Amino acid sequence: MRGRLKSFGVVLLTWTVEGKPIEVGPGQALCIPRGAVHRFDNNGTRDAKALCVITPAAIGPQYFRESAEVINAAAGGPPDRAKMIEIMRRHGLTPAPPPQA
Repeated sequence: MRGRLKSFGVVLLTWTVEGKPIEVGPGQALCIPRGAVHRFDNNGTRDAKALCVITPAAIGPQYFRESAEVINAAAGGPPDRAKMIEIMRRHGLTPAPPPQA
C-alpha cells in the first residue's frame, strides 16, 4: 500500500518499506513516510495484531468492513488477492507488488 501510517507491534511483524525489511515487535513503532511503498508479513506461527494509525484519515470504516469480509471468507487461508486489490483501489490505495520469490 502507499499511504501514511504508524504501526505499533503486538507480535513480531516484518514490514517491507521501499524494499527494505524491518521487523517490528512488542513495544516498537514504525513510521512509514507518505507515499512509501510498503507491505507487512506475519512470518510467525501466531496470529498477529497491530495498531495502525493512518493520518490523515485516507480510508474509512467501510474499507475495513469490506476487507474483513474477504479475510473471513478465506477461513484461515490467504485472502483472495484479486478481491483485496479491488477493495484497495476502490478506496484510493495502491497495492504493493508481491515479494520476489
